[in-house]
Amino acid sequence: MDLAERVAIVTGGGNGIGRHYAVALADAGAAVVIAEIDAAAAERVAAAIAAAGGRALAVPTDVSDEASVDAMVALALDAFGRVDVLVNNAAIDAAIPFRRAPAEALTVAEWDRLFAVNVRGVWLCCKAVVPPMRARGYGKIINISSGSAWNGAPYMLHYVTTKAAVAGLTRALAREVGRYGIRVNTVAPGLTESETLLPQLRAEVKQQAVAERAIPRAEQPEDLVGTVLFLASGASDFITGQTLHVDGGSVLS
Repeated sequence: MDLAERVAIVTGGGNGIGRHYAVALADAGAAVVIAEIDAAAAERVAAAIAAAGGRALAVPTDVSDEASVDAMVALALDAFGRVDVLVNNAAIDAAIPFRRAPAEALTVAEWDRLFAVNVRGVWLCCKAVVPPMRARGYGKIINISSGSAWNGAPYMLHYVTTKAAVAGLTRALAREVGRYGIRVNTVAPGLTESETLLPQLRAEVKQQAVAERAIPRAEQPEDLVGTVLFLASGASDFITGQTLHVDGGSVLS
């Protein structure tokens, strides 16, 4: 997928699967803004992209904070003049552990913490990039959900609900902005092995995930980057409001 002259923002692009998205977009020719709460990680990824001959900008960003998001997008526009692609990847998940508990045992603080990042963060980033995309008549927004929103997952009601909300946000926003040339889609990964996930989950959980797939093997970050590149590219210009399940056939819909 040729993304030369495109500019992409990847939230949470300094670690885990987000890092793979950022590097793949840069390899395809895009200038990449790594919007990441972990500033040191963002700088490492930006430096690696630059060393490989690409263009990248690391911007410390808290996606749950409107001022932080607005400042990040302003820096992206100042550095590269445009924003063509937004990958809303930042989330509280296995990389930032949260408590698994029965629904009645969850606290309001736990619920609000996940919604602040996983839903409000997605909305704030969309809110910030839509005006410059609309002005240019073109844009790609790729929201990262989770197959757990379709399969359900016990003791993760707060997490699963946020990921279902992301899919709903995608459909509603696609209806609003399609007339301006902005496409909005969702990618729903299955349980994916990465350096941030592996220490967090028991072996039997990973084995169960593999057993539930039509393609019975572990999912790797590399399995997701092709779909993200496709949605970021002109090859998907007539696709919007959709959810692509990239999970080896765990969810069949």
